[in-house]
Amino acid sequence: MACLLALGSCVASAQAADDAKAAGPSQVRIVQEDGAWRLQVDGQPYYVRGAGSAEGDLEQLAARGGNSFRTWSTGTDVAQVRAMLDRARRNGLTVAMGLAVGKERHGFDYDDPEAVAAQLARLREEVRLYRDHPAVLMWLVGNELNLESSNPKVWDAVGAIAEMIHAEDPNHPVMTPLAGFDRALIDRIKARAPSLDLIGVQLYGDLGELPAKLREADWTGPYVVTEWGPTGHWESPLTAWGAPVEDDASRKAALFEQRYRDVIAADTRQGLGSYVFLWGNKQERTPTWYGLFLPTGESTPAVDAMQFLWTGRWPDNRAPSIAPVTIDGNGATASVVLAPGSAHEAAAIADDADGDALQWHWYALEESTATSIGGDPESVPARVALHAQPSVDGRLRFTAPDRPGHYRLFVEVRDGHGHAAYANIPFRVEGGAR
Repeated sequence: MACLLALGSCVASAQAADDAKAAGPSQVRIVQEDGAWRLQVDGQPYYVRGAGSAEGDLEQLAARGGNSFRTWSTGTDVAQVRAMLDRARRNGLTVAMGLAVGKERHGFDYDDPEAVAAQLARLREEVRLYRDHPAVLMWLVGNELNLESSNPKVWDAVGAIAEMIHAEDPNHPVMTPLAGFDRALIDRIKARAPSLDLIGVQLYGDLGELPAKLREADWTGPYVVTEWGPTGHWESPLTAWGAPVEDDASRKAALFEQRYRDVIAADTRQGLGSYVFLWGNKQERTPTWYGLFLPTGESTPAVDAMQFLWTGRWPDNRAPSIAPVTIDGNGATASVVLAPGSAHEAAAIADDADGDALQWHWYALEESTATSIGGDPESVPARVALHAQPSVDGRLRFTAPDRPGHYRLFVEVRDGHGHAAYANIPFRVEGGAR
């Protein structure tokens, strides 16, 4: 029925699948040239200009200068994964294929040989399903398996998975992405998973420490930065009640430029590229912290920054810029406390370099109470009524919630051309104003 209703789409999908089958797998190699590690695809140099994708706009990724994206699992829908790979190929993108591997912090028992064997068998079938698609770049074994884990058998299993992949698919390298690393972890990986071709490193606010970390850990092999981006919520300033302070969209874009130039692009000996996080959006402490796009689809200044870093060109029409939000003139680090039902004024300064008229959108959410780590799923907190007057020139008169608690005020400015900037400020409501 679906194909009858969308025959053109189905024909195109079938044609893409036939083309992919005819093309065969890409031949991906990691080689050393003049003492430096290099990635090659079908014999040609390849530097990863990638993004972590949560079903993001792949066409825009390609148009902005990206050449690859990564996933975290293959899921259970084979047709959907094949369609994703076909879509990547149509857009000239490669895919670092994530394989979902059990985590100790989620209850997987690496002391259970039957569970480990069953996992290996499942992954073997996943590799067989997709190994011959020409869009596949490499395999990512799990994600941050070192987070809240101390069992060395984890790395025995990773080593066995890597060996299996090499046996099933000699055409693509194998890595595992790490949540930070040190000498002890690298020594364990070298001893127990020597079949890995490279490692993935995932750092955020501490990305600048990567060169020192590599030296201290004695990792002289190749790597890809498989996650990087804004300063993480766990490493940001806190309010007096422990709410993390999020950078505004313009500050994040500036940090992206600095971190990419100073660290990622600067390593021409071991670094093979990177995947910025996240080419899409997600709720993680806030709906805006890690996504390069708003939930409503608009691109932010960080997307423009990545285009400039990847291509050397800014887009013809850029996202607006924005400064931090204040409440009654106080910024987030002032730990703003309001009385229930009291009247206040929030303000933010925004500008559009192209002269586009800006639309202001303010809203408030209850502060997230999530304690999850490693990107585990979170729910978007409840919306809060502010009894606000319409925003004029970046100013919002509003009434604090009647119920004591922790909240966060958000502002988004849109330029009418698919671009936006944002900022937010946490605040607390209690019996008396500070």
